[in-house]
Amino acid sequence: MSQFKVNILSFEQIKELPGSWEKSDLVNLLNAMDYDNPAEIKDSELKEMCMMSLTDYEPEESAKIVLDYTIAGRLTEGQIENLSHEILTEKLWEEYPELPLHPDLYRSTQLLYDAYNGKFPRPEAVRFTVEIKGDLSIFEENPEAPIVRLLAAGLSDRSLIQRLFSDQIESDRFAEAKDILWQLNKVSGDQNSITYDIVSSAYWLDEIKYADSYEAETHADAVSDEAE
Repeated sequence: MSQFKVNILSFEQIKELPGSWEKSDLVNLLNAMDYDNPAEIKDSELKEMCMMSLTDYEPEESAKIVLDYTIAGRLTEGQIENLSHEILTEKLWEEYPELPLHPDLYRSTQLLYDAYNGKFPRPEAVRFTVEIKGDLSIFEENPEAPIVRLLAAGLSDRSLIQRLFSDQIESDRFAEAKDILWQLNKVSGDQNSITYDIVSSAYWLDEIKYADSYEAETHADAVSDEAE
């Protein structure tokens, strides 16, 4: 167990995940809707055209088209059909039990929310940068678990992470950590400090905006995911 100094350098609430709908995604989605020659559409007009095409369908049908693209192969046809109805009213990126699907459920909802002017649940995500000072060796491989343990220490005891994952925070196994951090990118680092850019659901980490600076202990998982 090592002691670290944690500084939250910046924090913002975001609606769209960085890189979530690239040109290739939008072209593929238009192809799925049998749009003629989507590759010929100007890049600046692709998203607008994609959203307009989605609204030619009923909301449940559009949801099915989007979900078929974002999570195909990971759920059965029947499960996706059910989700295409649930996504209209439920925040699936928070409520669906399979955490690995949360980022794709989020980006699906976000596109549908924009296309239908708010008919779907409002997407809420967070992006922040965190500077960590201390013995940085535990972040060299599979850094998600020690990072989430550190972030949890900056949250109140009432936070979802503290309440749902108290055992994992204390133990040597926190497999869910990699799914709590939707995007984790190293911004900079030297021998004494490392800075990460993190994207996650507001459901998990909105409260980190109150943390500012603090000291906390963390540790790495004893067994890597690849070793399972």
